[in-house]
Formats: sequence, structure tokens, C-alpha cells
Amino acid sequence: MMKKFKIKPLIWGIFSIALSSATLIHAETQPISLKFDQQNFTIKTINVNGSTLKVHAYEGITYVANPVDKKYQSINIYIPEAYFEGQSINGYNAQNAPIFLPNQVGGYMPAEPGTLEERRPLMMKNPNGAAPSDLPKGKPPEGMSGMDQSQKQQRPNTIVSALAHGYVVASPGARGRTLQNAQGQYTGKAPAAIVDLKAAVRYLKLNDSIMPGDANKIISNGTSAGGALSVLLGATGDAKDYEPYLKQLGAAQNSDKIFASSAYAAITNLEHADAAYEWQLANVHQYKKIDISMLDYKVQRKEQAGTLTANQIQVSQDLKQLFPTYLNSLKLKNKQGQLLQLDAKGNGSFKDYIQSLLIQSAQTALDQGEDLSSLKWLTIENKKIAKIDYDAYLQYLGRQKLPPAFDALDLSSGENDEFGTASIAAQHFTAYALQHRTQTDSTMADPKIIAMMNPMHYIGTHQASTAKYWRIRQGTLDKDTSFAIPAMLATSLANQGNSVDFSLAWNQPHGGDYDLNELFNWIDQIAHPSMP
Repeated sequence: MMKKFKIKPLIWGIFSIALSSATLIHAETQPISLKFDQQNFTIKTINVNGSTLKVHAYEGITYVANPVDKKYQSINIYIPEAYFEGQSINGYNAQNAPIFLPNQVGGYMPAEPGTLEERRPLMMKNPNGAAPSDLPKGKPPEGMSGMDQSQKQQRPNTIVSALAHGYVVASPGARGRTLQNAQGQYTGKAPAAIVDLKAAVRYLKLNDSIMPGDANKIISNGTSAGGALSVLLGATGDAKDYEPYLKQLGAAQNSDKIFASSAYAAITNLEHADAAYEWQLANVHQYKKIDISMLDYKVQRKEQAGTLTANQIQVSQDLKQLFPTYLNSLKLKNKQGQLLQLDAKGNGSFKDYIQSLLIQSAQTALDQGEDLSSLKWLTIENKKIAKIDYDAYLQYLGRQKLPPAFDALDLSSGENDEFGTASIAAQHFTAYALQHRTQTDSTMADPKIIAMMNPMHYIGTHQASTAKYWRIRQGTLDKDTSFAIPAMLATSLANQGNSVDFSLAWNQPHGGDYDLNELFNWIDQIAHPSMP
């Protein structure tokens, strides 16, 4: 069915804007309309590679009828003007353009919608970039997401690049772990962020017939904690567990299943991330961690080098021993149908698989002309990566986080903060951390909410509709989480018959959106109208 876009006279547009403004006066007591207003936009001109593109910018749209925080429960929608004039871009038009859905979440902190003007960080200048658990626990100053502008490497704006390629872009904001209301209650603890993203998807589907873009082809994208949320969005489509939260917010009564999910450096599967981290790095006792502080409203980062204490080494070994049991319980299989498993010492086919991913990444870099001859842990024969000294590589990679990496025994991590409640700032989310806690009065998060933040609980079950298409990237210099985490996720998805594009990005630390051309090529392969 062809969509019809009726352009109203200017005078009606002005009236409708005034009406919308008047309605907002009563937003606290009256539900907000979820109907997309075609006339409530501004024209913005963007420059891309020497060319200009006019865009209809619909900004600050509240996507739930009963918002807790309109600042974050809002979405910016950007549509090429060409689509209102019956034109096309790269074969896309108003009817068939996919909707690119990039979130801006980092460290499970509150995130406003993305804009045309901002420049998101590609990565930290220091390869030891700050992990979500290292972000300040306090609320950052206005306009900051916990990252000092002076410490960012800049890259082209992802939203702008996507628009120039022909996509409709809808960038949702989401609540985060530090938000509090006037009564001092926390309003953004888990599962608030994923509930908000689901509500944004439902808004787009509700208005599919009256706005350009194909809401049946929503492609989510995010990095770090935002990558985890993108994964969760793709894995939990229409899952009933989230329905009470969505109903309370007045979310549209539509599907929240998405077409595809793209995730960079996803900080996910938190229940088992500590064990996976120590399985990988238990023999690496030297560390370089990033200490974060706030000074004069600026994020200060200091690298602190040290050696694990005897107690920390014991914790590391304890956690390492937990990982094989979990990994084996998943019954993952490679492309040849062989089980990927580990023995009690942490060796086996799954470890071999991780090494093969690293070899593939190195081979790609070598084929592209990179000089890898200085890397003594790689054996190169006839321009082929013959093998990798995995233990030497891990020493080269290094350790960034102290054990436990995520569920801190003293509740000091950002992830502890994420699993708080309206009245409790932080909680544990693993049995090990609770058992070995250093604060005797600390508590365990609700098991159901813990599960709601882990996509692995939904993949391959009848509880949710999983997205069909996936693109997962993790940098070979990323020490924020174990390589096992994305590998288990990707393999689990593939084992369930989903289309999965997964690889380790050579020489990339913790970050995302570093390969937009490749990302857009992947989107075109799955969503372009010329594809079968």
C-alpha cells in the first residue's frame, strides 16, 4: 500500500504548531497525543562531502502519552526533503526507505536524542578508553554524556551520513541510571532504557502510514551500553515482560519488533560478563585502569597502573572457573555443526574459535596492506596469518578492569548503579558478588529485571520475536568486556537461524561507528528495494 502524504497549507501548519504548544501546558495532567504532526518541522540544510541536502527536522517529539521525563523520552526524526517531493536517494523513497534508529546511550546514563549538529566520539584517544563502569556515578552537567569534549576523536555525524545515504533517521532519547525526580526517587534504573526504546519503536509503527520511511524496516544502532540496548531491542520484540512498563508510560499499542540490529562493543550479558572477563584475562595481573572524576564540570581521566592483589587474583580465579559451565550450557555450535565447549581449565573448541576470529581480523588487516611484522605474537607465512600466540596477545592487550569487572563487590560500578531501584542507588546482579560483598547491607536486584536486561534469555524462545538481521562488531583492542560476550551472542543468534554478520575489528579499541560505509552497505544488502 502506497503512503499518502498530504501537505497542509502554511496557515494550518502555524495553527497546528500553536495548538500543540497549548496542549503541552496541560501535559502533566492530560495524555500527550502520539499522532505524528507532519507540519511541526523546521527545514535544515546539511553539508555532506561538498553537497547539500535539505532535511525536514522533527525534533523533541515525546513518544509516550504519560512521560516520566520528556527531556529524555523524546525522539528526533529527520527526513530528506526529497521524499516529500516524490524524489529518491540511492533508490530509496518515501515508501521504502528504511528507518535508521541510532541511540546515544553510554554507560547506561541518560541520553538525549541525537541531532544533526553533534559529533559523537569515535573512540577515546587513549586505547584504554573509559568503560561504562568507569563513568562517574553522579549526574553529568547539562549537555554532557560523561565524556570531555577535549578527549574525543571526532568523526562525521552518523545521522547526517545516514540521511545522505537515503535513510530516514529517528534517534530516540532514553532515561538512564542517574535520573531522579523532585522527590529524590530514581526514575531511570533498569529496565527504563530498553522500555523507552521499545516505546519509540511503537511510536514509529503507530505513525507508519502518515510519515515517510518504512517502519517494517527499522534498524537499530548503538555503541557500548547503547550497543547492549540495540541488541536487547532486537532480541526482545513484543516480549510480554515489558508490557506493564510500556502500558504505564502510555506507549502506543503496536509491535516493538524491529527488522535489524547493529551493535558495537556491546556491554551485555552482564550476569556472566565477570566470569567471561576473567576467563580471558585471569593470567594478566598487570592493569591500567582509568580513574574518573569531575572537576569544574569537566570529566577528568587519569590512567592508574598497578598489579592485582592476592585477593583480587583469587576473585579472578573464582570467576574464571564459573565460565565453562555457563558456556557449555548454551550448547553453541560453529558453522560446521560442531559444539563449542570448554573444559574445566577453560580450554577447548570455544577458545579455538575466539583465536580464529582474531586470526581472521589480522588477515583482513594484512590483506588491506597493514604492516603487522612488529607483532611478535603473530606468525606470518607467505602473507598469511599462520597462527597466534594467544597468551602473548592477551598480555599485549592488557587488563583494564579489576575483578569483578562489572558487579563490583563494593557496588561501585555503573552496572551496579543500573540495577538499583526507585529508592536504592545500586544493587548486585550476580550470586558471586552478593556472596562476597563488602557492604553487608547490599541487596540483590530483582531476578526478573536482571533477565530483562540480558538478550540471551530471549533468543530462541517463544517469549519474543527476534530480529532477523544482525551486525555485531568488537574491536581487537577493546578491553572493556571479553571477546566471549559478542561471540556467544552472535553464535546463539546464528544457531537460531538468524542472519548474523559478526567480526572483530582490527586494532579498534572500545568505540563504534568507525566503519559507516561498511555498515550502510550491510543495511543496503538487507533493506534495499532492489534486493530479493
